[in-house]
Amino acid sequence: MFQFALNSTRRALSAPIQLALRSTQRFYVSAPKRFYKNAGVLSCDGKYEITLDNKKLKTPSGSVFQVTNEPLAIAIAAEWDSQKEVIDRSKMHLTTLCNTAADNPNKLMKQDIVNYMLNYIPTDTILYHSPDIEDLYKLQCAEWDPIIEWFNERYDADIAKSCDITQPKISSKTRMNISKHLLSYNDATMHGFLYAVDTLKSIILTLACVDKRISVEKAVELSRLEEEYQLKFWGRVEWAHDLGQQDTQARLAASILFIHFHSNEHIIKQKIPAE
Repeated sequence: MFQFALNSTRRALSAPIQLALRSTQRFYVSAPKRFYKNAGVLSCDGKYEITLDNKKLKTPSGSVFQVTNEPLAIAIAAEWDSQKEVIDRSKMHLTTLCNTAADNPNKLMKQDIVNYMLNYIPTDTILYHSPDIEDLYKLQCAEWDPIIEWFNERYDADIAKSCDITQPKISSKTRMNISKHLLSYNDATMHGFLYAVDTLKSIILTLACVDKRISVEKAVELSRLEEEYQLKFWGRVEWAHDLGQQDTQARLAASILFIHFHSNEHIIKQKIPAE
């Protein structure tokens, strides 16, 4: 109901960040044929590289593609192995995230991304309720209110929902607490947060997902709550709505994996004792 107003505000707030997101997409204009048989992982000086047969994968800028931990490298290799006749880069979300973090084509600093997410809070999807539609409002209160309550308690925030197009006021204390939390992550992880927030249109759901308060599937469900409600009346186009939901889940799952992998770079391997 308030989507037009929200989208207009978001466009004004997010122009520099959206430019950065589109800059990555420009590398993936066409879908080249698969030219390799196997994707592998190569350990090199404490980092991990991806090999396509005997050739090293490179980023769009021409640098050797490297990540800092083995599980992430294995996941990316699996992403390349899953390609069929052509390489569909639009569905290779982990590869896209790593390329963006490595090349950083728009030279975004950590503070740039944090400021973008802080400015996103007043337009957060789950803060806008629809009291004029009774059934939808009850659903929003039942599903969204507990997440807002958890968020306020978890981050010592005081965010309140809005029941009209008026943006909720975000106190300086709330902004400071969330900013401090986000800045505790490393630079690479910030790109994962950016990807997730852009996917869900919600920093609250993103942080709830990162903190394992809700699952990826639940976060996507909550972000699409109003749309799914409307679809009950207007009908569902499976090839459009279902694929859209699956793509959103894939994007968010990649973002959360990326965040967790970069938040736990020092992974200790332990041998399982013989019985």
